[in-house]
Amino acid sequence: MLNITTFLDANSKRLDKKVLYNPTNGEKYTSKEILSIISEIGRKLKELNVKKEDRVLIYLKNSEEYLFSLFAIWRIGAIAIPTNRIFTQSELEYIIKDSQAKLMITDTEGEKLVNINTYIPENIQEFKNCEILQAEATQWDDLCQLQYTSGTTGKPKGAMLTHGNYFTAIHNECDVLTLKQDDVFLGIYPMAHVGLSWAISALRAAAYYILIEQFNINEYLELCEKEKVTVLTGMPPVIHTLTTMDKREELKTVREIISGGGPLHKKIWKDFHQNYQIPIINAYGLSETIVIGTGTVIRPEDYREADRFESVGHPVCFSEVKIVDEQDYNKTLPKYEQGEIALRGPAVAKGYWRNIEKTKSTFLDDGWFLTGDIGYLDEDNRLFITDRKKDMIVMSGWKIYPTEVEEVLIKYPEVKEIAIFSINDCHRGEIPVAAVVWKNKSDVDGLLEYAHENLSRYKIPREIYDLDELPRVNGWKLLRRELRDMFKN
Repeated sequence: MLNITTFLDANSKRLDKKVLYNPTNGEKYTSKEILSIISEIGRKLKELNVKKEDRVLIYLKNSEEYLFSLFAIWRIGAIAIPTNRIFTQSELEYIIKDSQAKLMITDTEGEKLVNINTYIPENIQEFKNCEILQAEATQWDDLCQLQYTSGTTGKPKGAMLTHGNYFTAIHNECDVLTLKQDDVFLGIYPMAHVGLSWAISALRAAAYYILIEQFNINEYLELCEKEKVTVLTGMPPVIHTLTTMDKREELKTVREIISGGGPLHKKIWKDFHQNYQIPIINAYGLSETIVIGTGTVIRPEDYREADRFESVGHPVCFSEVKIVDEQDYNKTLPKYEQGEIALRGPAVAKGYWRNIEKTKSTFLDDGWFLTGDIGYLDEDNRLFITDRKKDMIVMSGWKIYPTEVEEVLIKYPEVKEIAIFSINDCHRGEIPVAAVVWKNKSDVDGLLEYAHENLSRYKIPREIYDLDELPRVNGWKLLRRELRDMFKN
């Protein structure tokens, strides 16, 4: 049997220390209290007729309720579907229909959005001393999560993650961060994102996890100093912000900071390292690999060997990486030659939920997973990412797929044609913008209002450019790269 939540059973028996703190409400929890709370939530889900392998969607704000709901779903052998609180009604409805979800865990605001049975976790502090619910017997390949990630078709795909995938990811993250019981971990990643696995790894190590519900740079720095944080989570925009400030003494106890979710520009990385001398754990992975469950990473010891500030490092334990020809994935490319990055290891998802065609073309029979990213390996087998095979935009770690946004905005009455593409942004890495051919007259304000009504905030174009026609090959294939060149800053 392998049920991921059983690490809480082990920790609760041997340790009596606080392992989770939410500074927003002041609540703190031991491993035993967390285990009691998830047991009670699990019982309530069972009372609502949730059974093993049923899909349960989570639609909550970042909070301990979100984390405990995730654990409770795993505990009873059901399959969690984490969703972002900023998802719109139509986005939620698609995921509910595609996943065939049985129930949604939400709050009073969320339960009004969609037509599905709901459970609202309330007064969870009262569950701290409830009877422990035995973990459902699950196996390595049993699903525990559907992680929806959009595709170039505009329809999100559910990556099928297993208990074994998470076991591997937690092992590798504890190993990479050398997490210990006396570590203090400050987490900022959204709970709908697989980046939450870093925090779960901190709980596995019985470190002290500080949960930030909503990122604020001042609170971030204050907590670093007050709580003597040793392991810090960050993203390229956060690291960039720190380089624009005078050296912050609040970070003096930090021994490492995580970066991921998007490319970290060489200059920002180098400036941060020179200012703070804090190694950046620059990680590469995907939703389909639970970050570095199967992936690569720069570790602190790498800083003694090279001053490159570009690579995403070597494979972690149990992982393999190779570069394959974009047109013939059976052909492995030599060092320094660019091609598609392929990963193989025990944290690679089983495939895409109810999507046989995409599963076959992405998850190969011999275990290799085609990432869609372009890169190369150097003579030391370090991985460098240079581009993306698809037109995906990554802004502050959020993935934005142009076709998905275009399919929404093309419905605005005044829009004749529209193309979504990215331009570089020093703070966010890149941002989405739009080139529009109007039917009659330009109506930027109206289009933006429509976008706010129908898209999650991070998907809304930051700039809108008027064009007489979009650049195309032979009048049909859109040239996004040409658009990026036209409007690059």
